[in-house]
Amino acid sequence: MSTDVQTARVAAEVTPVRRPRVPRRGIGRTAGMLVVLLAYIVPVLLVVSNSLKPESDILSDPLGPPPSVTLHNYVDAYQRMNFLGSFVNTLVITVSSVVVICLFGSMTAYFLTRVRWAPNQFVFYLMIVSMMVPFQVLMIPMIKILGDLGLLNQNWIIVYVYFASGVPMAVFLYAGFIRSIPRELDEAATLDGCNRVRTFFYVIFPLLRPITITIVVLDVLMFWSDFLMPFLVLRRPEQRTLTLSTMAFVQSHTTEYGPMMAALIMSVIPVFLAYLFLQRHVIDGMVKGAVK
Repeated sequence: MSTDVQTARVAAEVTPVRRPRVPRRGIGRTAGMLVVLLAYIVPVLLVVSNSLKPESDILSDPLGPPPSVTLHNYVDAYQRMNFLGSFVNTLVITVSSVVVICLFGSMTAYFLTRVRWAPNQFVFYLMIVSMMVPFQVLMIPMIKILGDLGLLNQNWIIVYVYFASGVPMAVFLYAGFIRSIPRELDEAATLDGCNRVRTFFYVIFPLLRPITITIVVLDVLMFWSDFLMPFLVLRRPEQRTLTLSTMAFVQSHTTEYGPMMAALIMSVIPVFLAYLFLQRHVIDGMVKGAVK
């Protein structure tokens, strides 16, 4: 018995240990992802680096690290762009737009998927088709109509335009999620005396939390950083959003790069933190909603 044990030990020592091979396809994919990561992160690092430099250092060496870190650009940007007022304007427009999109988008999707009505399928496909129309096609006639009606220079007009452009995507995602919810829940709520409105708000809408968070994050990222619509609609300085306020550092013949980059960093930080805490819900909601 001891001879067999010794033979097994010798065989184990002689037999070479095979290491798992890393497939070449996995190495190439990882290298490609690293290249894409660098392509995205290098411009961000350059903006952060230059926001900490004096203007002379930015012009002499824009690609190098800051020789001495200074926060003067941030203080200057905060004061000159009226950061607090611009932040409040952006927050009000973004939150209002997201709330109306989630509320009416979920209600519309529930009606289109649960109510047996002949035009529902046509309306649903019409919303999908509207997602394919670029905003630039509608921009000039829309601004002309709003100008003729005297509706420019009003923040609620931007909320209305954001609602019109964002609700088709919300309906599409909500409809896919609602179809995965058993109809037996609606029937049980009806037996308990709930009408369709109470059934939606007390039974269905709480189950839409994952896809709602997804829509909130996607719309916040889009509306918070939008420049075109506020630029076309808002004219008075007190109405400016954060993206418009960064234009204060672009003059006719010169551009103050240091304060402008500091303004960009301060504008991005709130939405970046929001996405950082909610990013896992985005993938979860997309998988449960769009795939199903």
